[in-house]
Amino acid sequence: MITVLSGGTGTPKMLQGLKEIVDPEDINVIVNTVENNYFSGLYVAGDIDTVMYTLVDIINDEFWHGIKGDTYITNERLRDMGMPELLLIGDKDRANKIQKTLLLREGYSLSEIVKIQCEYLGVKSKVIPMSDEDSDISIVTDKGELSFHDFLIKERMEPEVVDVVFSSVAPAPGVIDLIRESDMVIIGPSNPITSISPILNMDGVVDALKDSYVVAVSPMIGDGAVSGPASKFMNALGYESTALGVSKMYESFLDKFIIDNEDAGLKSEIEKYIDEVVVCNTIMKTLDDKKSLCEKIL
Repeated sequence: MITVLSGGTGTPKMLQGLKEIVDPEDINVIVNTVENNYFSGLYVAGDIDTVMYTLVDIINDEFWHGIKGDTYITNERLRDMGMPELLLIGDKDRANKIQKTLLLREGYSLSEIVKIQCEYLGVKSKVIPMSDEDSDISIVTDKGELSFHDFLIKERMEPEVVDVVFSSVAPAPGVIDLIRESDMVIIGPSNPITSISPILNMDGVVDALKDSYVVAVSPMIGDGAVSGPASKFMNALGYESTALGVSKMYESFLDKFIIDNEDAGLKSEIEKYIDEVVVCNTIMKTLDDKKSLCEKIL
């Protein structure tokens, strides 16, 4: 049994390869929830949706959110009515988010809702939100304190980042047991600060990881992130935005670290922190790239 800690872009790319070489029923995915929020009155759990859609091959992998081939009639109508949405939400994807919103109002936990939606979509793997509690994250910048999505979309990641602050929440039922009972835990190449750190910050997670065999894929190549604002976030919190910086974040529990060919020169330095360091191609352009990376992980 394999358990994956995931955010919403890099790790789902990896999952596309993993589910091709491992029985999907042997894969569990614990997904970051700290960026969940309400938009247009809808509860949006973007990373969870991306993971679910990826596991059933309907993800819009041009943008890594939403459903492939979706329509945007409601989004366009709202824009024409003078109420443009911060997020681009497709119509089928919107139905998924409406269901989450309504079930939350009825008293269902997020874990229960995700299980219902996985069954509807035909997801064979187990997908679990990291927490059922409401969470929050803010990006402290030279323009003031911004919500994560305002920083990412409205401000286009341009402001200088001073700090990243997220709320502490309790792990969802089963999260700690899954980590402890897994043959391997994989930390995917997601943003170490906003995707992975919120999971690690929950009570019991790091202790469980120390009792498990843990492999991570570096989301950093050279002097920066493969995509997104991870470099700004890491620098703001005092880490260099390199594979070496990530290794120092994970050193207390990590057994094996996968870094890109471009970072081969860092291998001996990283080995001061991590016992086993594997150098290979980590850029996932094709399905073969993703499968090859997952073979290295396994």
